[in-house]
Amino acid sequence: MLIDSHAHLASERFDTDRHEVLQRAWTAGLTHIVVIGETSTDASELARTDPARLSFTAGVHPHEAHTFDVVRDVTAIRELIRDGAVAIGECGLDYHYDHSPRDAQLTAFQTQLDLAAECGLPVVVHTREAEDDTTVMIERAAERGVTGVLHCFTGSLQLARVAVNVGWYVSISGIATFRAWERDDVVAMVPDELLMVETDAPYLAPVPFRGKRNEPSFLPATLQRLALVRNTTSAALAAVTARNAQRFFRLASSTASH
Repeated sequence: MLIDSHAHLASERFDTDRHEVLQRAWTAGLTHIVVIGETSTDASELARTDPARLSFTAGVHPHEAHTFDVVRDVTAIRELIRDGAVAIGECGLDYHYDHSPRDAQLTAFQTQLDLAAECGLPVVVHTREAEDDTTVMIERAAERGVTGVLHCFTGSLQLARVAVNVGWYVSISGIATFRAWERDDVVAMVPDELLMVETDAPYLAPVPFRGKRNEPSFLPATLQRLALVRNTTSAALAAVTARNAQRFFRLASSTASH
């Protein structure tokens, strides 16, 4: 049992060898991959090729919030939800790069949280250097019954505790293997039932693959690092995080033992 809870496999960076990438993932022991989508149908079409082992999400990234149109984008996300999207996102706030004005980011994020509350779907959240606004928004969303995951977590211990306290999940990527990583306290703090693991492929390949295009088959390297911090085995942590991904995304139980 090993699930990559966040991979951008519909990215054009996989266009030339996507089939081989997937085969390497299954050979490496992965049982399911959640393909992160946008408002296009690329992720849904990919997931349709192997629905037992691939699921997809739909949403608008904060980098693209400057193009966000409530009618157009919410309509597109709704259509993808009807097609089987397992979550909304990734959405959120990024005040590090500020590729979109912050007011546009806040509007796009809040709109997607509202849609999640309406549709009863979880949200996949990107947050960077926006902890105050993120805290307020996820606490309010949680009060409305919305569940989420802070993906590729690089924030503070305080933000992780906010997420955990409202029953949200925290997902760790290959950044945890980098020399500059300083958030082992987060890795150790998150309870078993709220931890997930991801590649965020094609980004952030873990050591010893750093500098290469990331892919799901590299996930065991991250898992090994997390298991060391949490004083457990990779196999045990793989099972824990897979069950969490199944629960969060409401995957069929067969996906973790395909």
